[in-house]
Amino acid sequence: MTRERLVIVDGIRTPFAKMGTEFAALPADELGRMAVDALLTRTGIDPAIVDEVIIGCVGQPIEAANVSRVIALRAGIPRHVPAITVSRNCASGMEAITQADEKLATGRGSVFIVGGAESMSQYPLAYKYSTAVKFAALNKAKKLHQKLKAMGAFRPSDFSPRIGLLLGLTDPTCGLGMGQTAEIITRENGITREMQDAFAVESHRRALDGRERLKEEICAAYVPPGFKRVLEEDNGPRGDQSLEVLAKLRPVFDRKTGTVTAGNSSQVTDGAAALLVMGEKRAEELGLKPLGALIGYAYAGCDPERMGLGPLHAIAQAERKYKLGVKDAQLIEINEAFAGQVLAVQKLAESKEYAEKHLDRSKAIGAISPDILNVNGGAVALGHPVGATGSRLVLTALKELKRRNQKRALTTLCIGGGQGAALWVEAL
Repeated sequence: MTRERLVIVDGIRTPFAKMGTEFAALPADELGRMAVDALLTRTGIDPAIVDEVIIGCVGQPIEAANVSRVIALRAGIPRHVPAITVSRNCASGMEAITQADEKLATGRGSVFIVGGAESMSQYPLAYKYSTAVKFAALNKAKKLHQKLKAMGAFRPSDFSPRIGLLLGLTDPTCGLGMGQTAEIITRENGITREMQDAFAVESHRRALDGRERLKEEICAAYVPPGFKRVLEEDNGPRGDQSLEVLAKLRPVFDRKTGTVTAGNSSQVTDGAAALLVMGEKRAEELGLKPLGALIGYAYAGCDPERMGLGPLHAIAQAERKYKLGVKDAQLIEINEAFAGQVLAVQKLAESKEYAEKHLDRSKAIGAISPDILNVNGGAVALGHPVGATGSRLVLTALKELKRRNQKRALTTLCIGGGQGAALWVEAL
């Protein structure tokens, strides 16, 4: 018996803003509230019929535990509607969608608000544990001599904070930062600096060319502190980007022989996205015309040191489950964690040797044509607010399918820690 499909009725996102710019003063819960509030306004859905709110967030605000619940309440979702925050690193926004699908399949709801929110500007600075122990001792001290003794235990090194963003972008199992893993796969696959920079320039060009199209998925956002200025588009795409400009940038992760720079990597970004999803029958009952449907998905693990190749593993697993391969996609969205990472995925997708050795299949995944890949630019230009990106990819793909009157899209990304996600969607 075929089970009910999850459909995406509509979606919206905030503009994506580079870390430290327009949204720097807004925490993840406020960015998420903006997106969910705009979604409720756009769809006109009665928030009381929502069964659950599911939001992806990687760096949850300390002051807003279960940030999904905070977002829901502040956006006007009734108190009786539960909310859960999910985290699968870069795929958190996709995890929110697929958890809704799993809840639908098991009869645990039929109407969901899903998405992701991330304020990378507000990732905290943290003290190391040994410093925390000393602060605890100082807090427990009651008498003056006890306080003086506790204070005397501190050393200058105790006041050197650990940078939350850098910790979050470092894999504790292999000890490598995400950029270092990109260096590994570009070096192993012969992806040159020039190839990466050319990819980055093209990402910016496509993002600028697609600016009016992308506005269909973006809500206007008032900018603090005065909230008088309005941001209506992503602030990452740059019109002055060129090979000459990028060639001047130094490698970030391997100063001597590296090829990965800030210019050919995804931008560190603040932003949020929200989607209204529900069972197909429920949408019919409500008289809603969905954008599209989720028709299959897979998550897969891979080597953490080569985490950027995760899409290959997820695409292969999805093909085994649903008989859908890259040849079946009219559009493909691959998150541009790094330009070289996407180029390596494209190269190895055509490798029979990689397929046999790593994907347990006898033939290559198949060519991923640049003509249908990230046609409105990707994270190198638009930015990568890690909790929100997965939902953004799905929303962008469905909107573009509609514009082109096409049927099916593959959305995929690599995941820090050595995983990949692949979601197949089709327009309705």
